Amino acid sequence: MSDFDIITPDLPESVADATVVTWHKQVGETIKRDEILVEIETDKVVLEVPAIGDGVLESILQPEGSTVVSKQLLGKVTALAVAGGVTKATVQTMEHTPADRHFAKLTAEPTNSDALSPAVRRLLAERELNAEDIQGTGVGGRITREDIERVAAQKNAQQSAVEQHEKTPFSAFNLADREEKRVPMTRLRKRIAERLLEAKNTTAMLTTFNEVDMQPIMNLRKQYGEIFEKRHGARLGFMSFYIKAVVEALKRYPEINASIDGDDIVYHNYFDISIAVSTPRGLVTPVLRHCDKLSMAQIEKEIKALAEKGRDGKLTVEDLTGGNFTITNGGVFGSLMSTPIINPPQSAILGMHAIKDRPVAIKGQVEIRPMMYLALSYDHRLIDGRESVGFLVTVKELLEDPTRLLLEI
Repeated sequence: MSDFDIITPDLPESVADATVVTWHKQVGETIKRDEILVEIETDKVVLEVPAIGDGVLESILQPEGSTVVSKQLLGKVTALAVAGGVTKATVQTMEHTPADRHFAKLTAEPTNSDALSPAVRRLLAERELNAEDIQGTGVGGRITREDIERVAAQKNAQQSAVEQHEKTPFSAFNLADREEKRVPMTRLRKRIAERLLEAKNTTAMLTTFNEVDMQPIMNLRKQYGEIFEKRHGARLGFMSFYIKAVVEALKRYPEINASIDGDDIVYHNYFDISIAVSTPRGLVTPVLRHCDKLSMAQIEKEIKALAEKGRDGKLTVEDLTGGNFTITNGGVFGSLMSTPIINPPQSAILGMHAIKDRPVAIKGQVEIRPMMYLALSYDHRLIDGRESVGFLVTVKELLEDPTRLLLEI
């Protein structure tokens, strides 16, 4: 196997450049074929660059944090070609200890051989000191072991004083143990910030609220959940009910499934729903496509697959592209109520929240029911109050009587 270059993979058409996030190998480390060498982050996904052969990492040309484009050279790898019992890569990466290098420097430098014995040179190397910094007290000004130990002790004392000063409170107030950590924003986090700010600044966003009694759905899940899981191999969750209700409501209120493009309104005759998923790298919204044609079991399986890909950093650009409407479920984190921000160029987003037992009036009687708040944020430039409230009431009615989802009434 010959030497090879580490190259940035082809970036998606909509992505101009990317950022080098993590090098998994350091210069001099051995590399096995197909090992992940470096991760490249775009504003949508993370791309992994594997090794195409065995070898040793010779150089890193684009360190972490660098901005790169498609086909750009990231580093070089030296092949493990055996020559004379020692590999080429081994010869290139052989290193000495700091003491050995310092000792070699001392022996290479022109010094008075009468003042520096081999034992003194070795001791200087071990203490990482220079002979020029030490005043010899031996015969003829020679440097002795005691001279080296004295200077080394002074150096250690100065270093300790500096470290102690750094730990000392810097004001009259007790501000000790206050630490800060500064790290650059990831490209994904920057993109999230840009899109959220864009949504706030370019849309006439308004939020309307309602609440839904989740008792009927909870009864269904309790009655059929075990049978559903055995039959379909997927757990019967709440999200499939939410998506079915949203799709039916979008059919009745097409403005909420539309978007603004310049001076035009684009009505979408398909139902691709974005699902907000929290990942270690930030919030992403993979798209569940053709939701009107999926069964509840298919919806649950698709959601599980997207959540796993998001958690493992395996979402692709295609997974994140498109979507006409977004559902975000802050209830999984315990949120009782929120005002979600629209995901441009979409015109609305539905926020689901935590289900809490609350006293409510049922046919003139106070009962304790599992209630959940709904929040619909929408672009008032396109959607009026009648459509937004009607949409939210439709979702509420469908969730409170899920039989209507089957009958589409």
